[in-house]
Amino acid sequence: MTHAFRSFRAPVLGLALAAVLAPRLAAADGIDIPYEEFTLPNGLRVIVHEDRKAPIVAVNVWYHVGSKDEKPGKTGFAHLFEHLMFQGSENYRGEYFAPFERVGATGMNGTTNTDRTNYFQNVPTTALDMALWMESDRMGHFLGAVTQALLDEQRGVVQNEKRQGENQPYGRVWEALSAASYPAGHPYSWTTIGSMEDLEAASLDDVKEWFKTWYGPNNAVLVLAGDIDVATAKDKVTRYFGDIPAGPPLTRKNAWVAARQESTRETMYDRVPQARIYRVWNVAEYGQPDMDRLQLFARVLGGSASSRLDRRLVHELQWVDNITAQAWPQELSGNFIIVATVKQGVDPAKVEAVIEEELGRLIAQGPTAQELERARTVFKAAFVRGIERVGGFGGKSDVLAECAVFTGNPGCFRDRLARLERATPAEVREAAARWLARGDHTLTVLPFPSHSTVASDVDRSKGVPPVDEFPDVTFPALQRATLANGMQLILAERREIPVVQISMEFAGGYAADAGRKLGTSSFTMAMLDEGAGRYSALELAAATESLGANIGSGASLDAASVSLSALREKLEPSLALFADVVRRPRFDPAEIERVRKQWLAGIAQEKARPNTIGFRLLPPLLYGEGHPYAIPFTGSGNEASITALTREELVDWHRDWLRPDNATVIVVGDTTLAEIVPLLNKHFGDWKAPATPLPVREIPRAERPTQSRVFLVHQPGAIQANILVGQLVNSTMDEQALDFDIANGVFGGTFTSRINMNLREEKSWSYGAFSSASGAKGQRPWILSAPVQIDRTIDAIGEIQREIAEFARGVRPASEDEVDKIKARNIRAMPGAYETASAVLGTISGIVRYGRPDDYVRQLQERTEAMTVEAVRAAAGLLDPDALIWVIVGDLGKIEQPIRELGLGEVRVMDADGNLLR
Repeated sequence: MTHAFRSFRAPVLGLALAAVLAPRLAAADGIDIPYEEFTLPNGLRVIVHEDRKAPIVAVNVWYHVGSKDEKPGKTGFAHLFEHLMFQGSENYRGEYFAPFERVGATGMNGTTNTDRTNYFQNVPTTALDMALWMESDRMGHFLGAVTQALLDEQRGVVQNEKRQGENQPYGRVWEALSAASYPAGHPYSWTTIGSMEDLEAASLDDVKEWFKTWYGPNNAVLVLAGDIDVATAKDKVTRYFGDIPAGPPLTRKNAWVAARQESTRETMYDRVPQARIYRVWNVAEYGQPDMDRLQLFARVLGGSASSRLDRRLVHELQWVDNITAQAWPQELSGNFIIVATVKQGVDPAKVEAVIEEELGRLIAQGPTAQELERARTVFKAAFVRGIERVGGFGGKSDVLAECAVFTGNPGCFRDRLARLERATPAEVREAAARWLARGDHTLTVLPFPSHSTVASDVDRSKGVPPVDEFPDVTFPALQRATLANGMQLILAERREIPVVQISMEFAGGYAADAGRKLGTSSFTMAMLDEGAGRYSALELAAATESLGANIGSGASLDAASVSLSALREKLEPSLALFADVVRRPRFDPAEIERVRKQWLAGIAQEKARPNTIGFRLLPPLLYGEGHPYAIPFTGSGNEASITALTREELVDWHRDWLRPDNATVIVVGDTTLAEIVPLLNKHFGDWKAPATPLPVREIPRAERPTQSRVFLVHQPGAIQANILVGQLVNSTMDEQALDFDIANGVFGGTFTSRINMNLREEKSWSYGAFSSASGAKGQRPWILSAPVQIDRTIDAIGEIQREIAEFARGVRPASEDEVDKIKARNIRAMPGAYETASAVLGTISGIVRYGRPDDYVRQLQERTEAMTVEAVRAAAGLLDPDALIWVIVGDLGKIEQPIRELGLGEVRVMDADGNLLR
């Protein structure tokens, strides 16, 4: 599960960043989140939003309990309990994910933060009864399923999750910030994940008491959003939830900002490549007008590329690689935080002084009207894009649930955001001046509520309701046209929101670095929006924000792309900026040097993280020296190549690869061919290909090694070992690629796959172990990743080796049931997979990149339905257990000799740059 920990983060943003200009939208553009609601006699509050664009329903249950409701000495319990709730119930024994995977559920997860715990999933409309049965069974029928063995298992999983977080660079920061910002005993003075000692002490009686206290229907809000109406919702929710008794009456903690009257300092040492400054204030809590104003203040101060801190420290002085300022609302106390990553060789004290200077100036003078309006426009665009989705993090169901839980009013976003729309520069300045340090504590006692139950005809002894019908897969028709200069255009119309998304796709990518310096493709693409046409980098950022547009560019293994997301009303001027970025990047020498320093710092960060170390080192070992894919799959290159990269080389790469005869334009959104073709012709119709021929990029076949090899990287003091195992398999364009993908789904591609169930659920050695074969025109890299606790490294290697061998050699082949589960999951997830325009655009990009037919989605469904267990077993045989490449990052003082004694193959020790040490 994904968890929103108490680490000065927003409450899984249903509102905090994305939904901040709803009232203006509702008034000007007719965009809103209409809802109806009802409450069952047992206190369960139900909110319904009807959205018929896709045959899916978002089911989102919020319990008003988080880590703030724990007691000192029992920290981490809210989060541990969330894990337990995924382990089945009295009437369903097994992994909670399994029935949902079979019906194609998407966005299924659970999260815990300081103030609430939620569980959510998007299901096909026909699977709604199943989802409600499952959610109601764990709400009303859980205690009989929890055992000491289950508690011990999930305790181990959570402890590994804590180790995994602490093993990352800066991983101990948030625990220190929580303890330093709040007095002892304050509900925010500990982190959501808790302490190892408290987790170890959690008992079965604690579990039962927590459930009885906090998991009653009267402490929950259920949001149903999507292909549903309130009458259907009332009938089904009453049927499944109405007989669940209410829990005890609960009192709520009141706001406690914990005012601080003096500045304090602390120094921490960690294995990181750069200094980083965190500066935190305790500020107004969720729903307070000053919190809303502080969000605008943060945006102007350090929330974007054109903000004051970015302008001063990133662009002018170039003392930091990145800097942010954000205001995060929480139920008892908000936080305002500035985070700056300092360049190597720069004194952090100098950076602190500039932050203080810019902060003081903005508090004294306030933002300009132009700065404030720019912030509003950015938030407006974010809100429009955010409400395209009915479920998941920050979707419509999250917005409604968050408002209902924290304010009692599901539509609170309208009132809150109206304040943001009306906020004046003076009000924003005054709010910032008030909250350097201020707060108080109030206790309110509420009367006992009155609750009852209703009769239910649900016979839970019959088990989970079967799901026999599933909605059809729908994918927008692809319309094609040719621009005046011969460029091919593909359009998929999506009318749900007034946004148009455009991606210009170019063959090339990391593999086009062959014969050039490593990282040339990625660096070139990264520079496109660092100044273009008549705009400098800062001017381009400001112009883009003023239009509410997003322009991005980047490269992947086989391709490069430039993207635009524009509001329909601002499409033409947004396209003008987009054309500048594609055709007329400035490659300003000063900006190149600034980005180069950031890039080198980023490479250093990659080499400090155990997982990215492996992904930098593994591809060259898999493909062999000289192969176009034998590069770090981060695409960042290495220090030597980036240091030596010249402006002329960027211009050359742009000229050779970003050209109209190598481009396809993909458009998804609120437009038609009749509207978009003239606009594209206006900005690209006169774009001609250079006289030089289009480069030819060959992807030769790489030979597998004849035996396994092991490469070790030393991470002193590591409490985990990061195990990566790799091998080359068939190309994405191979007819049997789907066979292998389904085989991988059985082995390591889903939560309930073999390797994750073994290392996480059964052994509790890892927070998660997964495998995948990423897309590639040449041979694909199949990579298994398993971070494990350091003292179980040897055991985990043995389990991984055994699982691969038994699966590939047919000793324990894929079963009919396993294959059916993956097929069902893949097929039944398809109706909801294309809910967003971005998802549609990504699928069309794959159609272009891999030469797929326009009806690829339909063919994919048909091929998956026809897949046989024999084909999947044959595809599993593509793996050779005796020719694996292992990269293991950990404390070699603890694991090197035992690994050598395993006899897996030749064992070598490397550094993070790939140099052999022994």
